[in-house]
Formats: sequence, C-alpha cells, structure tokens
Amino acid sequence: MTGRPGPLAGVKAVACSTAQAGTVPYMLMADLGAEVIKIEVPGAGDGSRVAGEIKGGISSFFETNNRGVKSLTLNLKSDEGRAILHKLVAEADVFGQNFRPGVAEKNGFDYETLKAINPALVYVSISGYGQEGPHADLPGTDAVGQALGGVTEAYAGPGESMRTGIVSVADESCALLAFGGLLAALHCARTTGVGQKVETSLVAGVVRLMGWTLTTTMWRGRNPITGTRINGTRERPGIAASFNDIDGRPLVFQLGHRDWKRAMEALGFYAVLEERGAEDLGLAIVSEEKKDLILSTLAELFATDSRDRWVELLRAADIVSAPINTLLEASNDADVLANGYVAEKHYPEIGETLKVHGTPWRFSETPARIGVAPKLGEHNAEILGRLGYDEDALACLRDRKVI
Repeated sequence: MTGRPGPLAGVKAVACSTAQAGTVPYMLMADLGAEVIKIEVPGAGDGSRVAGEIKGGISSFFETNNRGVKSLTLNLKSDEGRAILHKLVAEADVFGQNFRPGVAEKNGFDYETLKAINPALVYVSISGYGQEGPHADLPGTDAVGQALGGVTEAYAGPGESMRTGIVSVADESCALLAFGGLLAALHCARTTGVGQKVETSLVAGVVRLMGWTLTTTMWRGRNPITGTRINGTRERPGIAASFNDIDGRPLVFQLGHRDWKRAMEALGFYAVLEERGAEDLGLAIVSEEKKDLILSTLAELFATDSRDRWVELLRAADIVSAPINTLLEASNDADVLANGYVAEKHYPEIGETLKVHGTPWRFSETPARIGVAPKLGEHNAEILGRLGYDEDALACLRDRKVI
C-alpha cells in the first residue's frame, strides 16, 4: 500500500503563488501525488520563508503551506525567464497565481497568454475581493476576507466588539475552494480537452464558510444571536452553546428541541431551570429576558463541576458534546492524533522530529504522503534538465540571474 502513487499522480502544476491562500491548493495537490513546481524569485524566494516560528532555518509558515512542492527560481522580468515558464506551462495541467490585478499581465503569465500556449490548461486565479466590483483592483489579506465576509461576528460574544481572529480562516477557506475548483476544471479538461480560468477570492471563501447561518440572516433580515447559537422557531428551538466549568475550562454541546429536556435531566439541571421558569428553550427565541435567564442559569450550573463530568453525562445521554480545545490542546487531542490529522516529520538537517499537519483525507487505495518544503531553487537542475538545459546552460542562466 505504501508504495502506491497518490490519487493525483501524473498531474503537473505550476504555481506563481505566495502567502497562504495562493499556496495551500498546490501543497494539497503535492500531498496527493501531483508534481507541483513553485516559481520563486532568484536569490530571495517567497517572502514567507522567514514567517512564523523558525527552527534551524525551517519556517513553520512556509513548511505548512509548501511541503512536497518543487522550487524553481525564475526571473520573470527577463525574456528568458518568461520563455522557460511558458515551456513549463505547455506541459502542465494546472497553473496558479494570486498576485494583485495587473501583475500577471506584466510578467507574461496572464490567462490569455497561457491559454494560447496550452488550451487545455486549468488557470487558477485568487484575489482579495473578487474579480468584479468596486474594489477588485485592491490587494487583499486574510484580515480583509474575515472583515468583509462576516466571520468576525462569529468571533464576538454578546456586547463585544467584532474582531478578526488569529487563525487565517479566510486564507484557508479560499484555498480549499480553489482546490475544489481546480479539480472540477481539471476533470472537465481531461474529458473535453478544454481548459478554463477558475477564479475565487478571500471574501468568497468566508462568505461560503458562513453557510446556512448567512442564508437565515438574509431571510430574517437581522443579525444572528452572538455568543450562543439559539435558532429555529418558538416551537422547534435548537441550541449550540459553550460554558465554563468549575475551573474555567470551556465545553460545548449542541441539540435540537426534542433533546433539550432529556439533556437537562441528564445533567441534573432541569429541576432548577423549572423552578426559575427557564425550562422552555423556545422562549429564548421570542424573549430576550428569557434567553438571558436560561443562559445565566446554565452558566451558573455548569460552573459547579468539571467539564469532563458534564461531557461524560451528555455523551451518555447521546447528546453531542465535547471539551473546547485550545490550539495546543487540539494538536494533542486523541481523535486528532488517531486519525493522523496531526503527524510527525523528521528533519535530519536540524536533527529534530516536529509535529506538522497530517492529511485531512484517508484514501483506501492511493494514500496521501506528507513531504517537506523545498530549499530555494532546490529543483532548478532537475526541472530545467528535463527541458534540455545542460550544466553549462544552467551556469549561464545563473550568471545572468535568470535563475
């Protein structure tokens, strides 16, 4: 099983991409067996090589987003550099870029230019705001995607100011959309011989991430309740809520109207709720006062014992419940580790084994494999050698700073 190629074996991608949203789609392709050639600036490389935590020269940011790809340095401001890129594109299935509008055209890798070279090419373009609209020409970052897409409301508790979160949810959401889109376009190209341009954006990623809650908000014409998700109707309410235990450690549970009384009885809370007139969850839909009473009572009761006990009682009653992990706790969670969502990778150059992202998928026949990020220009000789450049030609390219 371990010797079998990944599900994308034989697929070739070229990426003039940087940062996170622009690199993760191709890192995922590499995990799944595709050959991915990352184009970097000679001598400098992707600026994210020095971002995040650095261990022995290895960047947590760059490693996470570029593992398994091959690094080719090319000066795309030179005619010879662009000519090499065009040779690579002629043999590629996928091309990706995430530069601000105008850069691709200036450097010879816009869609129309590459389409003329390879009509079956899948061309992936990632922007901040989207390709249309009043701000299409502006650069964008993860914070912009979070701010405009609505996720900041999800981070805010009742009465708190909205804020962007520390995790790059706009970048990652956009990257996953780009990955799915390029696979769909690749299937189309393989079956019809016709390539196409696939566009998505940081804002698009977050808007999609908001899911049915955004639909409900649009239909109701008002913003959702923050902090605790109480939804549904007066007759059929549901709740997803988090509370702190006696030691201040948080837990979460989620249930529908049929499970409310059973869950509260399992916790031993129902009698107190009934005594205070807070036993009817549906009242939280129509009364702010009742909502506050229900939530404050639950907060008081959960603070009387440990979250391990509360989670155990809820799960025994077949109610969805879990402790709320910090990022560090998540990296050590039993289910995360057992499923390989976090893995370990040995780096002989620094003599350390480090925890890294595993793979979010499990393929029964074509397993994914975790690679490492390349050194700058590590694959110059390999890639250019396939294009017919011998050692003398490579030396000449280096001397002229083409690579």
